[in-house]
Amino acid sequence: MIKKIALSILALFVIGCEQQSADMTNPETNVADTILMNGKVYSFSWDEPSIEGLPANDAPVKDGNWMPDAQAVAIKEGVIIALGSNQDVEKFKGPQTNVIDVKGNYIYPGFVDTHTHIEELGATLDDVDLKGVETEEEAVQRVVDHIKKYNVPKGQWVVARGWDEGRWADKYPTEKLLSERVPDNPVLMDGTNGFGAWGNKLAMAAAGITKESENPVGGIIHRYENGEPNGAVRNRGVALYRDAVPPLSHERMMNRLKNGLQLMANDGYVMVHHAGANTPIMQAYQSLNDAGELQIRVSAMISGRDKPQMLQWIKSGPIRYESNKLFVHSVKGYYDGSLGARGAKMIEEYSDMPGQFGVSGEDYGFFTKEISDIMQAGFQINIHAIGDGGNREVLHFFKDNIAKNPELQKLRHRVEHAQVVHPDDFKLYDDLDIIAAVQPPFVAEDKVWTVDRIGPERSKGAYAWRTFRRNHVPLAFGSDLMGYDWNIFYGLHSAITRQSRDGEPEGGWYPEEKLTAEEAIRGYTNWAAYGAFLENETGTLEPGKWADVTITDIDLLNVGAHNPKDLLNGKVVMTISGGNIVFQRE
Repeated sequence: MIKKIALSILALFVIGCEQQSADMTNPETNVADTILMNGKVYSFSWDEPSIEGLPANDAPVKDGNWMPDAQAVAIKEGVIIALGSNQDVEKFKGPQTNVIDVKGNYIYPGFVDTHTHIEELGATLDDVDLKGVETEEEAVQRVVDHIKKYNVPKGQWVVARGWDEGRWADKYPTEKLLSERVPDNPVLMDGTNGFGAWGNKLAMAAAGITKESENPVGGIIHRYENGEPNGAVRNRGVALYRDAVPPLSHERMMNRLKNGLQLMANDGYVMVHHAGANTPIMQAYQSLNDAGELQIRVSAMISGRDKPQMLQWIKSGPIRYESNKLFVHSVKGYYDGSLGARGAKMIEEYSDMPGQFGVSGEDYGFFTKEISDIMQAGFQINIHAIGDGGNREVLHFFKDNIAKNPELQKLRHRVEHAQVVHPDDFKLYDDLDIIAAVQPPFVAEDKVWTVDRIGPERSKGAYAWRTFRRNHVPLAFGSDLMGYDWNIFYGLHSAITRQSRDGEPEGGWYPEEKLTAEEAIRGYTNWAAYGAFLENETGTLEPGKWADVTITDIDLLNVGAHNPKDLLNGKVVMTISGGNIVFQRE
């Protein structure tokens, strides 16, 4: 059994790198396991940019052009022991050293996605992919094709995921076509963000959705004019279907997580933050950790909707496993719905639906007492908040709890998404030391309907990353996969341009909120590390830090600064986690 280390309320903030021995960087006494040679290294060990994005005085940039600050990296026992020129680092070579010729590619601190749902990513190898479907007919046809291709037995559940409930907000399908085309298998058609779904008659029966069913707390069951449910559900109504799907076995969950983590490694990520790991998911992560089978690092957030799980972790306290692959120090809370489905809690009514304000708090499954209790027990609390009303209420939740114990302000609490913020509330983020854990792809994909939902004035506070920076609010970047594309080059492009892949809108959506290439990369590296209390161990490339490295075929800083559309052509060459190569492009 791999040992685990229990953390007290403040221990998270004093754990740092192990003291480097005096000879760590002495090539006469320290021989590298691995050396990366002939690369162009950006260590990001220089000082932070200004709140306006201007590089620090010691940054390796001149006249707007970035210059690598090393050629080679030496690694021993999963830790960086040297960076520098090829000649300098070659001194650490021994007879057994694995020397890797990087062939002029670009070496960065390993990328981190701070908001993922890895079991959903792993499920893409099992479930029907609905990403990109434009019509109900196309979505249903994919299910029909899947059943035929894999000879799915009658009666077995089929789960399909990925249709865009924001784009389809005013035209949710009903059960009719799905029931007609798939009469023998219960089918769940889950939306890209989990805020909308529909099913066929067999799925409705299994979920107990009948004419007599009342809307669940925080959810809606859509109905025909005669009062019969039409198969579509919204917000917390989705849980009716999800709870009816038979749970995976422990072994299948382990395999699903491994598949998802490997896909992330293939895309250049050395660590993920799993947003809302319920008991079965957490147990699977623990088993993978015990078996030494976690390919990359995982910060697993306890599910704020799993009350027994929260009670269990209150007893144990935060845990950092000795493997340094699994970290459990945070809780994911769910405060309001999505903006596209008009479930995000707004202070004023939706511009395109008078009288609609969204749903939040206890009405959306946010367990105020239990999450307050686990916060008081020393856990970082990471709360999903989308609307300006949701953000304001969450900030006051934090404020009220910190008033009871001011030490809790040191726990680096986060608002996940922080999507629409009222101008008056940015300062409160700073006052409470709250991290805004945001997802750059949101602006690229949600811009098509955001102004429709909330109007142009409130949209100024949407995805307002520069405003956060100007208010000294730490940022941490992620994707919210499977709802959005987790491709690192797409994420960087979104943060820098505020455009979709087709270059729309010209100049960027509310371009005053753009970030620089340096800031965008930091959002996925050292800023992400800060969001998990790991900035002393990873996030930059320096002797004594973990050898968490991503190698790409393009210069992200210069391309991002001068021709950001070309970021979309980038490829990951190699991913290294703790000195181990977990992906290498053929």
